[in-house]
Amino acid sequence: MAASMNKILDAVKKSRFLRFGVPMLVIVVGGSFGLKEFRTLRYEIIDRRKTVDLETDEKLNEYKKKDKITIEGEYKKLQNEDIDTWHNIRGPRPWEDSKEFQAMQRENTEKLLIKRDDE
Repeated sequence: MAASMNKILDAVKKSRFLRFGVPMLVIVVGGSFGLKEFRTLRYEIIDRRKTVDLETDEKLNEYKKKDKITIEGEYKKLQNEDIDTWHNIRGPRPWEDSKEFQAMQRENTEKLLIKRDDE
């Protein structure tokens, strides 16, 4: 028995295919089967997450119907707004004090509004 084991070990040590090829084939073929099992498990979990009870599904559909935004609706909102009377307001620079700058902007805006009302 020991002699036959020694012959097998000697053959494995001498043969490159048995040392490198067989383990490589086992890893490739076994890996494909392993990945198949992980993929099926993944999709089974995703399918379980998608199943929702009917009450929750109805509530979600109600919210989706209420909050649906269309291009036509947004266009109508833009038609109602006055887009010709606006002015650009510059934000404060990093070295400027923001509160002081905002107060100055408010004063300038009020002056502009007063001038427009006078005209």
